[in-house]
Amino acid sequence: MKVLDTCVWIEIILASPTGVQLNGLLADKPSILVPSMVQFELRRWALREYEKSRADLIVLALREAVIVQTGERIAFLAADLARTYKLHALDALIYATALEHGAQLVTVDAHFKDLPQVDYKAKVTETTN
Repeated sequence: MKVLDTCVWIEIILASPTGVQLNGLLADKPSILVPSMVQFELRRWALREYEKSRADLIVLALREAVIVQTGERIAFLAADLARTYKLHALDALIYATALEHGAQLVTVDAHFKDLPQVDYKAKVTETTN
């Protein structure tokens, strides 16, 4: 099981060089867990970048994966993780969801780089020839 951080979804949607490399992660959507916090962050981003109808389609695609609601166990674990690793609240909730479900968090955000059960992917930089 994998949890794709919001930044991974955004890179894939934008078809950035990083997103192109990560697109293969979507091949097995039933093995992808989507924390409700990722739904929130992705919808907030999509509404900022696109008209509402396109934003709706973007978040609708998340439903092909497994949506995970934040419950008490995840909330409490997130509070501990936020304190231990100095994570922001939403990041801690997303990370806690991955840990609670024995999943790997896939991210391009460097602040997760050395944490357990994290598959950190450095962003691909375009080179000019």
